[in-house]
Amino acid sequence: MKWVSTRRASPPVSFVDALFAGTAPDGGLYFPECFDALPPSSLEAVRSADLVEIGTIVGAHLLRGEISERELAPLVRDALDFPIPLVQVAERTWALELFHGPTCAFKDVGARMQARLLHHFTDGTPLTILVATSGDTGSAVAQAFHGVPDTRVVVLYPEGQVTDVQEAQIASLGGNITAVAVRGTFDDCQRLVKQAFADDGLRKHVWLTPANSINLGRLLPQVFYYFLLAGPFERVEGGPIVSVPSGNFGNLTAGLIAGRIGLPVRRFVAATNVNDVVPAYLRSGVYEPRPSRRTVANAMDVGAPSNFERVRALYDDDLERMRRDIAGAAFDDAHVVAEIGTVYRELGYLLDPHGTIAWLGLQQALAADPGAAGVFLATAHPGKFREVVEPAISEQVALPPALAEALGRPRHSVPLPASYAALVELVRS
Repeated sequence: MKWVSTRRASPPVSFVDALFAGTAPDGGLYFPECFDALPPSSLEAVRSADLVEIGTIVGAHLLRGEISERELAPLVRDALDFPIPLVQVAERTWALELFHGPTCAFKDVGARMQARLLHHFTDGTPLTILVATSGDTGSAVAQAFHGVPDTRVVVLYPEGQVTDVQEAQIASLGGNITAVAVRGTFDDCQRLVKQAFADDGLRKHVWLTPANSINLGRLLPQVFYYFLLAGPFERVEGGPIVSVPSGNFGNLTAGLIAGRIGLPVRRFVAATNVNDVVPAYLRSGVYEPRPSRRTVANAMDVGAPSNFERVRALYDDDLERMRRDIAGAAFDDAHVVAEIGTVYRELGYLLDPHGTIAWLGLQQALAADPGAAGVFLATAHPGKFREVVEPAISEQVALPPALAEALGRPRHSVPLPASYAALVELVRS
């Protein structure tokens, strides 16, 4: 398997080269050169497999020629040592709960696998992981790489725009983790990181690797958990509708890859908050990135989603093909907060703001398709967003031990203006 740039102006590379480079020389993002379907025997095997078995089978298929199932299996077993339950919430509606890992967010899957893949392939040269986060990516990456030898992690997050729990998880680890509070938005953080990876002068002095979902090491493991749907929905014609809360669009990209290699999915829903550049594109055919707006679902406050470049490349920019596979949906804060309360009171299920948006997108799709069943991705524990959830349900939310422990640790972050020169000085130090 070779990996090509979305912009088609760089030569194909191996997975190892793409893993450490992050982005292609032409500024594009790497994605598979081809999408060979899983062999029928493998697809049959994953229907009755657990997450580790699925990750080993699907991962070895995607990375064939680079790593064997025998080599990959212990990496997957070590990284994905937590459950991902499928929970029925209502008639025709299930939640895939992706928040049972160490930082209580779906980013644990990709971050923990990336850390182990980098360690497997590295030669011991000191490595700097540079990542921008709107909340959960930073905490997952910091936890996954904390204490890894010869590795420094620099996490940029927008000052004052992540939750108290998220900041505690990012800024309280210390050691090889540097938390950077940028005076700006997530888009500013992402812009600074992109500039760094395009700066050949900087990269001659510092070996940089990204840990956002622009990196294949973060993105591909997310394909694994979609195959948890293969068995439960094998008798559903066309597979389930799958609603994905979407910010930077890595999660949806992984789902689309799963569909390309054999997972039956009736349709995907790209569910967003008011930062709705992709739903607007699916309606109008005009793609207009814009400055992000702050919402209660802060991990989705993205006005220029990086991974949508991969989605467009997957479809060769054919809008009609994209519309057949993906529906767009967008919801404002008032709707989200009200729905958290409604679902809790009527169904006894507690949602976080991001999962709520996916739930709402799924309900919209199911209403238009009465014969369908659906799954929404619950991507974060509600305790990470107590500031939003508790007023919505008029109750306190019990924190998982990992979150409570993080809040009790002292924290330290480095303040930084949204200036590339300031970032370079920090990274080179």
